[in-house]
Amino acid sequence: MRGSLVRAALAAVLLLLSAPLAPAAATTGAKSGPAPVTADAGVAAGQEWTPPLSTRGRWIVDANGDRFRMRSGNWHGASGTWSGSGSVDDDAAHHAGENSGRIPLGLDRAPVAEIIAGFREIGINSVRLPFSNEMIHDTVPVTDHAVAANPSLRGLTPLGVYDAVVRDLTAAGLAVILNNHTGTTRWCCGVDGNERWNASRSTAAWEDDWLFMARRYRDNERVVGADLYNEVRRSVLDDPNWGLGDDHDWFAASQHLGDRILLEADPDLLIIVEGINWTGVPVDGFAHGRPALEPVRRLSHTLVDSGKLVYSAHFYDYTGPHHSGATGIGETSDPRYRDLSPEELTAVLTRQAFFVSGEQDQHFTAPVWISEFGVGGREETGAKPRAWFERFVDHLIRADADFAYWPLVGWHQNRTGNGWALLHWDAAGNRMGLYDGDDWRAAAWTRLMTATSRTGAVPPVAEWSQLSPDHSDFVASRRMRALPDWDPGARKAVCPDGQRLLGLGHTGNRGLCSDVTAGALWAAAGGHEVVVDERHVAAGRDWASGYTKLQCAEGQFLTGYSVRGQAVSAGLCAAAPAGRLGGTGRTVWFDRGDSRGQAPRGGDFAYGAYKGQCADDEYAAGIAYTGRLGSSRTPDALYCRRLA
Repeated sequence: MRGSLVRAALAAVLLLLSAPLAPAAATTGAKSGPAPVTADAGVAAGQEWTPPLSTRGRWIVDANGDRFRMRSGNWHGASGTWSGSGSVDDDAAHHAGENSGRIPLGLDRAPVAEIIAGFREIGINSVRLPFSNEMIHDTVPVTDHAVAANPSLRGLTPLGVYDAVVRDLTAAGLAVILNNHTGTTRWCCGVDGNERWNASRSTAAWEDDWLFMARRYRDNERVVGADLYNEVRRSVLDDPNWGLGDDHDWFAASQHLGDRILLEADPDLLIIVEGINWTGVPVDGFAHGRPALEPVRRLSHTLVDSGKLVYSAHFYDYTGPHHSGATGIGETSDPRYRDLSPEELTAVLTRQAFFVSGEQDQHFTAPVWISEFGVGGREETGAKPRAWFERFVDHLIRADADFAYWPLVGWHQNRTGNGWALLHWDAAGNRMGLYDGDDWRAAAWTRLMTATSRTGAVPPVAEWSQLSPDHSDFVASRRMRALPDWDPGARKAVCPDGQRLLGLGHTGNRGLCSDVTAGALWAAAGGHEVVVDERHVAAGRDWASGYTKLQCAEGQFLTGYSVRGQAVSAGLCAAAPAGRLGGTGRTVWFDRGDSRGQAPRGGDFAYGAYKGQCADDEYAAGIAYTGRLGSSRTPDALYCRRLA
């Protein structure tokens, strides 16, 4: 019986992942100087913006600190449209019969300038441009047919065409988000070697490809983001995870690559991390579901540059929080998103993604970009899909969310075809647009694009960051990364350079950093000290009697720590400018319960463990632990001192 269930489960997974769980998208551009982006047809007011982009709390802002709402669309095709069977030259072997020719869809039917003009008409200001790792290395020129409407692109490789599209998009004032959609150049998302970032190539090769792409467009300021991988999901036998430290750990892989891009390739890029799209076997009775961004509440990214992290998620009517989207074999009894009431949908969307941008002053607070959502157009007559789209648009408006519709470009013949795209071209180059008068989505789209949303200056906010040296070093400091190993053999955790350590977990090694109240404290010319003993504990100031104390010297604050197993190994102290640190101190014990004060900010940075946290107007100056029998030398107390 068990063998039959396993075979059925595997069959269900194969069927599920051989069909798209959610459509795929693309965007590209070439870096150019600031230019106003305007929308025609009264869809959305144009916005002048100055690159690069960064984040302030839950908002994306431009170089002037003004809110930049990513009103985006996906221009797919460069990551592949081939279904995986049949001839790649046969249109019928491509998703919905739309053969992209390994480049952004539609270049055989319309000039790039006309396509981009269509984007401007519907009001978008940014494009998500998918690519595959295979595309980067593909040396076979595109066919003349694939670029029939753009003869200047003849003879180029797919990457050469991608370059040209990026250039033209950004020259038109649009922001471009590079999206690693697949490993191989084929339609997403199936059991096809594209389930994980390292399913069809090594993690090292994946990182090298990203560094290549980030450096390639580094001088184009309107290439604003690196969307690291699309819809990370289960293969036949294995699930991705968020924080286990193994070869399938998407949290660790995205954290590591995000830091490398900022340190080695382009410090101006937004680092966009999508949640996990699917885990488990989609069969009733087996654990399965769509985690999306739910794991972020317990474990969030801290990049070497604060203000560069954006999270993303995908939502379609035919999928659900525990529904794969399959029909027939592989379909479970779980509700799809379209089956939920408006109240249920709002609750689920909040739980799965929107809490990240909706809850302020948490270690996980960040912008959320819904980088894929969409629905069938003229030929979609179902009441439930239509109602879902209206409700989802309403939620995007309520949340003042950033978004990217899937897809922008499609084919039509005599006004029929796939229908999901907002703009369609036929073989003769005739366009069928969203605003031609017979597309039911037009009113909802206009409502979304013209709804009142936050604009103008976004004041700087306090940053809250989690340290998680669970399995390896977690050094978020550029300064310390540039220096030799300060505690060889130990796992080291260091706050970003502009922040200070404020909290620790009693077990589990987690920490909390912030720049609240004080801003950056580490003096530009100040050094650091690794503390492994009690040399700085002044006589008569034993703030944790009977415990071993790792205390910073006067004029220093804790910016990091190291551990061996669960045990504290050392404290890392940084020098502050004269007069920034006070002298009054108190002991915060957390060996027997939480001690974080009333309404502490930063959130639960060490889920399941007791936590200690200094107040917003304090800094941590010492860690106490005990090595007596029964103790694991884990942190028991913090020495919190007042800021000057």
